[in-house]
Amino acid sequence: MIKDLKIQNSLTRKKELFEPINPPFVGMYVCGPTVYSDVHMGNVRTFMSFDVINRYLRHLGYKVRYVRNITDVGHLVGDADEGEDKIGKKAKLENLEPMQIVQRYANGFHQVMDMFNTLPPDIEPTATGHIVEQIEIVKVLLEKGWAYEVNGSVYFDVNKFDEAHEYGILSGRKIEDLLSNTRELDGQTDKNNPLDFAIWKNASEDHIMRWPSPWGDGFPGWHLECTVMSTKYLGETFDIHGGGMDLKFPHHECEIAQSVGATGKKPVNYWIHTNMLTVNGQKMSKSLGNSFLPTELVTGDHKMLDQGYTPMTVRFFMLQTHYSSTLDFSNEALKASQKGYKKLANGLKVVKSLNYIADDGAKNDKQIEQINKICDNCYHSMNDDFNTAKTIAELFNLVKKINSLQTGQLKFTEIGEDTFNRLKETYISFMEEVLGLKEEMPTAAGPLVDAMLEFYKKAKAEKNYEQVDEIRNILKTNKLIIKDMKSSVEWGYEE
Repeated sequence: MIKDLKIQNSLTRKKELFEPINPPFVGMYVCGPTVYSDVHMGNVRTFMSFDVINRYLRHLGYKVRYVRNITDVGHLVGDADEGEDKIGKKAKLENLEPMQIVQRYANGFHQVMDMFNTLPPDIEPTATGHIVEQIEIVKVLLEKGWAYEVNGSVYFDVNKFDEAHEYGILSGRKIEDLLSNTRELDGQTDKNNPLDFAIWKNASEDHIMRWPSPWGDGFPGWHLECTVMSTKYLGETFDIHGGGMDLKFPHHECEIAQSVGATGKKPVNYWIHTNMLTVNGQKMSKSLGNSFLPTELVTGDHKMLDQGYTPMTVRFFMLQTHYSSTLDFSNEALKASQKGYKKLANGLKVVKSLNYIADDGAKNDKQIEQINKICDNCYHSMNDDFNTAKTIAELFNLVKKINSLQTGQLKFTEIGEDTFNRLKETYISFMEEVLGLKEEMPTAAGPLVDAMLEFYKKAKAEKNYEQVDEIRNILKTNKLIIKDMKSSVEWGYEE
């Protein structure tokens, strides 16, 4: 199955067979958050998408080194080369040390990631923890003639680089078009060319975050940080680099230029970009008032939300759309996802309780073929550029088989022990291990629900229908239902 994985490569604009540099090892770098405010839903979607990519690669047997950075300096307001540092600005507003701001929002980011059941990266480096390495690469770029220093700032020479290589190779943008759309006021910049970008910035007197360098006190350029951290932990050329599509230009484009300038090598083989979020067809943004935080989505505490949605409902909702497609939020879509998730969660609960029992069924080759094909399709879907939407559709097909086994409509012997074991293993591993979807009922609540079922069975046997209804209503209030089977009584999640 490993050899079949194909990835849509943003660099070549083609779907390509995935061939890691040094199998079974895979290096993956994802641009992490700038920790000056609460993590937003766009961040969540990006990191959830790469969480699934990380999970699936591991499921296939690859040994992944997943690096996701924390930007804690150098990201200026407006993503520009001039102006205030986003974290420094927030620190001034709240009269705090910048690292207090960093710690507060880094903690919040990790809490949100945990809430949505994303695995932590293997390495989570910070920009401030790699100042020495960043100064060293600035020296290299200066020595090789790809950069120049003016008044304590160092800029990358885009025109010079483009003469020897290709600036715009990732985004498809041309120097001439970029220049025609760029307005630069005379005397307002030290750059030789408006497209040149800072790799080291001179710190003004009021700039809080600063470090000594050969060019005076300053701080690293935003683009340089990811080049340094990715190559330090993954090598000069590594397998996968990812991020939101808004980072393709200029951030990732500049990363490529810096890396090629410093090493002469292509830094990344496969570039992957996630798409943006919309709300009822409009772009999600604070200015339109249609932006909500992850915690607001879960609690429902927002004017645009009819209710709160559990973390696994939100995760399921996001994975129903391919990472490269626009994802549109609406209450209708979220409510449909709530039902869909609970159907899959019920399937997970049921399949875990099933054990193969030889019964009076006769072997049914058609059923065996159907189940094996669905299991194969789970892999085919994920191998098709990590298509979680198609994979979920296949899991719904498996749920039908699982429910038929539970009700006795499908006999165990009809499919045989090997096929049953494959069905069970595939469903559980794709739900929990690959997609990261889990049952949301607290572990401690399980015994209480089981006890309620015992009271229900007793009340039903005694024909105490008033108590039967009361128990049903209590469970229904907690989004649980009772399923009266032919030979047993089970509980499930209300769909």
